Amino acid sequence: MNLTAALEANITVALAEDLGSGDLTAQLIPAWETARATVISREAATLCGTAWFEGCFKKLDKTVDIRWLARDGDSVAPNQILCEIRGNARAMLSAERPALNFLQTLSATAGNARRCADAVAGTKALIMDTRKTLPGLRLAQKYAVKTGGGANQRTGLYDGILIKENHIVAAGGIAQALQQAAAIAPPGVSIQIEVESLKELRLALDAGAKLVLLDNFTLKRLREAVSLAAGRAVLEASGGITLKNLRAIAETGVDRISIGSLTKDIKAVDLSMRFLPGI
Repeated sequence: MNLTAALEANITVALAEDLGSGDLTAQLIPAWETARATVISREAATLCGTAWFEGCFKKLDKTVDIRWLARDGDSVAPNQILCEIRGNARAMLSAERPALNFLQTLSATAGNARRCADAVAGTKALIMDTRKTLPGLRLAQKYAVKTGGGANQRTGLYDGILIKENHIVAAGGIAQALQQAAAIAPPGVSIQIEVESLKELRLALDAGAKLVLLDNFTLKRLREAVSLAAGRAVLEASGGITLKNLRAIAETGVDRISIGSLTKDIKAVDLSMRFLPGI
């Protein structure tokens, strides 16, 4: 599924679970009545998810007019107006919560990525996401990570090979696992192997590994791994990574740092939509 198809599916599901057989409360408003509203950020944030937000409104009112005063990737301030909306009042009321849910969740994800990317600025390390995403929002959150300055790992189990401890045991060893992966990998699909020690790293490098995940290495071990690899493979640090130790990890010389909390440990951005008097 591509991002456009995922976006459409996300919106359809979100509206269906909220509206069900219809918005009972919105029926307080005459069907013909129009309204205007603004969306305001109550805190500093990195804006993301405008297409999902718009899609919720346009699904219910094809003539709605939304004028954005900020774009995806912009840093926004507390009490900043993000957009102005004009359209059918009932549709606006019905779309409000699903639309804001997308905007606050994806902005939170983009904000996580932005803080991490800023923390490693000036080093060569790329901030990478993982598959630890909210169910149903995999592509949306990966879009948000890129919006915030991070980069994407494989989307799922189908477009990249990551050989972990259990795969290695089942395959009979590191060299055997890499050999079997090379035999089955479609063209263009990356092959990454996870190691837990410098000994395993040596075995992986000797077996021709080009992309290695260093699992829960200390700073000292990360520096030693960078020296040992000497550019023969792309090295990615993972495990136990926080905003506090992120800079120090990047300065060891690793190429990539993957962080599950980018997408799974998020605090929704505080946003508010307010109707305005008159049309």
